[in-house]
Amino acid sequence: MSWLLIAVAIVVGSALLLKWRRPAWYWLTFGILLCALRIRFRYAAVMDACHLTVPASRLRLALARWSKKPAPQQRVPRLLWLRPTRTGVRLRIKMRPGQDAFEFSAAADRLRHSFGVHQVTSREAKPGVVEIALTGYDVLKHVQMPVKTDRGLLKIPVALVEDGSVHYRDYREVPHSVTVGATQSGKSVFQRTVIKELAPQPVALVGIDCKKIELSPFARRFSALADNADDAADLLEALMVRMEGIYDVIRLEQRISADTPDAEIAANIWDLPEALRPVPIMVTIDEIAELAMSSKRHDPRRDRIITALIRLAQLGRAAGIFLDIYGQRFGSELGDGITMLRAQLTGRTVHRVNDESTAKMAFGDISPYAVFAATQIPNTRRGMAVVGYSTGEWTRIRTPHTSMRQAVAACNRYADLTPDLPELARFRPVLGLAPAVAEAA
Repeated sequence: MSWLLIAVAIVVGSALLLKWRRPAWYWLTFGILLCALRIRFRYAAVMDACHLTVPASRLRLALARWSKKPAPQQRVPRLLWLRPTRTGVRLRIKMRPGQDAFEFSAAADRLRHSFGVHQVTSREAKPGVVEIALTGYDVLKHVQMPVKTDRGLLKIPVALVEDGSVHYRDYREVPHSVTVGATQSGKSVFQRTVIKELAPQPVALVGIDCKKIELSPFARRFSALADNADDAADLLEALMVRMEGIYDVIRLEQRISADTPDAEIAANIWDLPEALRPVPIMVTIDEIAELAMSSKRHDPRRDRIITALIRLAQLGRAAGIFLDIYGQRFGSELGDGITMLRAQLTGRTVHRVNDESTAKMAFGDISPYAVFAATQIPNTRRGMAVVGYSTGEWTRIRTPHTSMRQAVAACNRYADLTPDLPELARFRPVLGLAPAVAEAA
């Protein structure tokens, strides 16, 4: 009996130690089993307590009344399957008639306490079926990206979602994006992660960095780089010239006639033959305020910059030109045209902000809950952000820490993939003037 007690004490002590020091290991060894048992035995009671049940049908009530039997109990939504994951458990639930997915989303916090997990998120899998993701521990405390991710051309993993899944930056789906965040919020780390992941891909990187310190270390991998507003205006107009040239190529390849199959009609660069397909261009703008703000009331240079950005945001996707814009604020106080530009940027990512109005600039037209979530990011969680989608959905993510040296090393390693773009030749960085940090990497 004493040996049994000692063994139980060792197991319990090991579980508590793992839960404290290595929550991921605890979840894989003890947490999954305990959570699955808790769900199986408490499922009906939890659904009833969280008001996720429906009354019995009229027929059953009538039969009970005619036979003078007790009224049937509330009907519980049917649990279709329970699937453990690396970071939690996923439940697929068949809703009862009269229920909708919003009821489960509204009850997420009650479900979290009832099942004793860290986070609960809900989404509609298909009509009548809802999928609930239970996260066993705080996966955003120490971000560890999975070894295997779904990478592809113009699709890169950039962060970990609060439910344990991976957040991807897919330029084919979301061509243009804006990333907002205060100083020391992790916005620069997010930018480095994007550049590091894009470096091995057959794409052209173009940067505008008026601070001259954020993008210049990556000069070996950039096809064009502007470090002042005058060069930025010329660079953006050169991109428009290239865009118009690509549209001419697409128009020549369309060859629309009565017998041309619809699948062979070119409408963007991806419909062109691979031999004619131009290289995609990723344009990174480090601080939009440096380009949009001006001491003059009517600044011709600023008008050129904003006009070019709006045209690229409206027309650049089909030509393979994509925008990634970063800034501390992105509101109408930056001047005319900013609101129109922001409306063209589908991707919205907000790191920690110092005021609610900044979050409203990005999420005001998406979801008020996303605005509130962005203002609740603590100072100790650098790299944590809220991502909003045009559908009204939003989620929390956190980027793994990417140091400047790691990003520079990736750019240097794949410097031979840097394409030469004739239209941007005069903006190609002079490698002999690259910062010392690039040489050290």
